[in-house]
Amino acid sequence: MTALKPLSTTSPALLCEVIRGDFVESLHAGHAVICDAEGQVVRVWGDADVQVFPRSSCKMLQALPLLESGAADAAGLNDEALALACASHNGAHIHTDRVGAWLKDLGMGDDDLRCGPQRPDDREARHEMIRTGASPCQVHNNCSGKHAGFLTLNRHLGGGTEYHEPDHPVQRAVREAFEEETGETSPGYGIDGCSAPNFATSLGGLARAMAKFAAPDESSVRGVAQQRLYEAMVTHPALVAGEGRACTGLMRAAKGRAAVKTGAEGVFVAILPEQGLGVALKVNDGTTRASEAAIAAILVGLGVLEENDPEVQRLANAPLINRRGMTVGSVRAAQALRTGW
Repeated sequence: MTALKPLSTTSPALLCEVIRGDFVESLHAGHAVICDAEGQVVRVWGDADVQVFPRSSCKMLQALPLLESGAADAAGLNDEALALACASHNGAHIHTDRVGAWLKDLGMGDDDLRCGPQRPDDREARHEMIRTGASPCQVHNNCSGKHAGFLTLNRHLGGGTEYHEPDHPVQRAVREAFEEETGETSPGYGIDGCSAPNFATSLGGLARAMAKFAAPDESSVRGVAQQRLYEAMVTHPALVAGEGRACTGLMRAAKGRAAVKTGAEGVFVAILPEQGLGVALKVNDGTTRASEAAIAAILVGLGVLEENDPEVQRLANAPLINRRGMTVGSVRAAQALRTGW
């Protein structure tokens, strides 16, 4: 694999700070980019050229061949399935029951997945598993919807069972769509937590891809696919993540005006159709609390969310509460993300 370039060629920007008392206790730096429908960078904090693994933030791109090939329609997939194809879900019953039914409709089962088992993040599902002595299955994996999509595409293409391998027709189709949407040739890939290849790109390229989703050419096959995936996500935000999760909460608060998606190691993206903009950010230390604060503040700055919205306050100005229930500080988006728009 071609070696990745250094994390940044310029200094990262401050994206989030942790306040305790009257002091700044911790700082989270990184990079954030906004691109327009023409693919041009319109605003940047840090370095738009920094190369990143998008991780799960690019699941919408990975789902494009599922629709463009005709596999989704041939399998009769509804919007709920398309939302799950883009999901990093909690493993609640609303997720696993639907993925299980999807696999059954394909004539397949848990053993056909290649994502690996994962203990559910959903508290009720996790406690139920403990009470019953059950073990997690692959369907509980947060990426099981994406993998059900891969299996659906693979059945349509007639490929071999190891659909997750980088040289498999499924992943070749994913890479082609990924590079077309980012406008860049990926320098290589890493293997994600779910065993699928995750292709590297610049942060600006990732934002560019999101902007294309924000302003799709609805006369083209790809544009229709982009629109369908966007609509599925904003219509079913609970399927994309789950209760208490930033993706679900922010999309509910945006009321159809934005689709947002997190990725591991401090990545977040947003699709904003009204403005024709795409957003991508990466926190250098991979901290989720910082990426959530940053994306919430950027959505406020772009006029998609109100600053006093409870979900924005929960993420971008979160109280720091100690074990006695005392508010002792806050986790908040950096000033540069909250002012000067």
